[in-house]
Amino acid sequence: MSDQASRVTFQHGQEFLAAISERWNYQILREVFFGVGRFGELKRALGISPNILTARLNSLTELGLLTKRAYRSDKPWYEYALTDSARELVVPAIAAVTRWAETHATGTDAARHPLMHTTCGNATDPYLACSSCHQPIEASALRPAVPADG
Repeated sequence: MSDQASRVTFQHGQEFLAAISERWNYQILREVFFGVGRFGELKRALGISPNILTARLNSLTELGLLTKRAYRSDKPWYEYALTDSARELVVPAIAAVTRWAETHATGTDAARHPLMHTTCGNATDPYLACSSCHQPIEASALRPAVPADG
């Protein structure tokens, strides 16, 4: 499957959620986002068996969430990156889940994953904001709008 937004349907949201809810897929996408993109690095970081990692990477590539690029000419070794369309959804999702986990983690050894806004070059703590008033949106202040009759 190519990285084409024109082919996205409402059901693709369901397919995406099913894909990242698979035991390893979210963890793979998270690691790739945080810069772990080579097969051996992913295997070590996740403690995943090579055959399962291969299957998951192939599946995520076929879904259009990852691209793969050979980085050795003498061996078929690849590194993986998020596609542009995956970054639109995966990056905010990973940032939100990571922020939530770090906020609610117990213990003092919880790993922190700082983020940088590349436009301004500053460290950032991203949040969801209203496109009208630009105020942060809390879960308790968000609900579906009633559709307009048309």
